[in-house]
Amino acid sequence: MFAVIRTGGKQYKVAKDDVISVEKLAGEAGAVIELAEVLMIGEGAEVTTGTPLLAGASVAATVVEQTRAPKIIVFKKKRRHNYRRKKGHRQQQTVLRIAEIRGAGGPVHQEGVTDGA
Repeated sequence: MFAVIRTGGKQYKVAKDDVISVEKLAGEAGAVIELAEVLMIGEGAEVTTGTPLLAGASVAATVVEQTRAPKIIVFKKKRRHNYRRKKGHRQQQTVLRIAEIRGAGGPVHQEGVTDGA
């Protein structure tokens, strides 16, 4: 089972136990975060999409750590004008481990439950 979520202005395709780095979210290591902006849920060939969001669907994730991305060097230069500026930037990130995908109106994934057979 997978889901497509939106956070920090970006979209991520996630499945259970995936580890992803997203823009900084509030929360200490070990905290559980609900990501409610779910765009799509799918399992195999069965896919449910929202317009643009799926109502009632959510993804539960555990905060692994708060970290920073690798440094990006910003260099500006105007030739023949003796103008040079060098600046570095490190973006704040949150590392998440996807714990559970809860679907509403789509396929629902429950551990250890079979289909009435």
